[in-house]
Amino acid sequence: MDGIDIQQMIFQFIGGLGIFLFGIKYMGDGLQMAAGDRLRDILDKYTTNPFMGVLAGILVTVLIQSSSGTTVLTVGLVSAGFMTLKQAIGVIMGANIGTTITAFIIGIKLSAYALPIIAVGALLLFFFKNHRVKNIGQVFFGFGALFYGLDLMGSGMKPLASMDFFHELTAQMSTNPLLGLTIGTIFTAVVQSSSATIGILQELYGQGTMDLQAALPVLFGDNIGTTITAILAAIGASVAAKRAAATHVIFNLIGALLFMLILPLFTNFIEYLQGLLGLNPEMTIAFAHGTFNVTNTFIQFWFIGGFAWLVTKIIPGNDKQFDYRTKHLDMALIDRSPGIALEMAREETLRMADFAKQGLNEAKAYMDNREISHVDATVQIEEAVNSLDHKITEYLTKISSVALTDNETAEHTLMLDTVRDIERVSDHMENIVENIDQLVKNKAKMSKEATEQLTEMFEMTTENFERAVKAMHKKDHALAKLVLTAERDIDQAERRLRRAHIKRLNEGTCQIVSGIAYIDIVSDLERIGDHANNIAEAVLEMQN
Repeated sequence: MDGIDIQQMIFQFIGGLGIFLFGIKYMGDGLQMAAGDRLRDILDKYTTNPFMGVLAGILVTVLIQSSSGTTVLTVGLVSAGFMTLKQAIGVIMGANIGTTITAFIIGIKLSAYALPIIAVGALLLFFFKNHRVKNIGQVFFGFGALFYGLDLMGSGMKPLASMDFFHELTAQMSTNPLLGLTIGTIFTAVVQSSSATIGILQELYGQGTMDLQAALPVLFGDNIGTTITAILAAIGASVAAKRAAATHVIFNLIGALLFMLILPLFTNFIEYLQGLLGLNPEMTIAFAHGTFNVTNTFIQFWFIGGFAWLVTKIIPGNDKQFDYRTKHLDMALIDRSPGIALEMAREETLRMADFAKQGLNEAKAYMDNREISHVDATVQIEEAVNSLDHKITEYLTKISSVALTDNETAEHTLMLDTVRDIERVSDHMENIVENIDQLVKNKAKMSKEATEQLTEMFEMTTENFERAVKAMHKKDHALAKLVLTAERDIDQAERRLRRAHIKRLNEGTCQIVSGIAYIDIVSDLERIGDHANNIAEAVLEMQN
């Protein structure tokens, strides 16, 4: 170790690793912004079966350059109820294939051009105002930073070749593959990027400091370690999200163990490919990574149903899941029969209203027992209502482009207003939950009188909203008129509760923090009453 500057070696390695990780993330963010909301749409729309899920997982991971990112996004969609567990398993399998693209990019060996690529990215970022051009500039800058960081890491690791302890370690890894598997798993779990650890592996193998027999178990361990991100994302999430994360762990673990069993055979195959195709060392690791993930996916794809059953047994529990996909919006009806299309939009609006109604019940339950499961449910419901709001409004907008009768035009306008009212009810439901959250975080309590009054107004408002939804469903004009009458009672209750609150503040029987939350909740309930009133008025206007 004479003549080796250990400090410079460490600084170059950790600095290069930091730049590499920044480059991967910055490039992925640029690609994601260039794609806009299409990434989520790809996972939402094109995962109708496990095979399509695999293809969607590959595409999204190639775009964001992170299998962990795709898995986290998938866990979020499962948690929100937009994706079933079987669909998620297909996406996770596809993500493992998609992430190999980074290793192939590294195998091209563009490190000599890293700085010019960064310069091009900086030029596009700082001298153009167009957002699309800036996004492309971000991709270039991240791409160049990736190679520059890799080059720095390589320079930092070069002295390892002359260190006895590293020779001994790689020799042990060649004879003891489990050691390499463990090192790859731990290092990737710490860095939380399999792309980074595989890039380091490519550099080590390229410098001749590690042979293929030692490198491949590390590669398998990298695939196990990358599951830590999904595990972290699933902490505190829904049962379904935990099951998706568990699937990722089991899938990668089984794959690594299978390939460990056939390690000598796999090593000979990769060496054969290396000679046949004339691969450089970095590209050899890339082909090994790609072959591992493609083969692993092909083997385990046929057992997706078994995976879903297994993780359900491992992680038991009833998870509230909502079917958020539209059920009644048939695009073919718009041109053929716009009147029937309007009726279908009304049916979907009723589903949306039912979700909002469930959300109010969950918010009320959270106020009563402060159980976090009700918060998770309201988050899912808010996502559902927002999604249906977007899709119903889009459907109604398309209906407006065809010829409608005067009555249909009037009903179309009222339907748009009703959808907006229901979406606003969901927003107020979310506000109520956030206010209760503030009470929980500040350990603030309401007086017995305030709690009783709030419960009474909650029940009045919820009952009236349910009455408005029922009036819309049954086209019941008498019930709609009853909603208008009840709304006046809610307005009076809101004024009465405000006066009572001011009295309690003056008497010192109410805390300031709980008092603020109390007033905000009362205000949200009153606004929900207003939106119920609007829905009832729409029912009466449709009659006219």
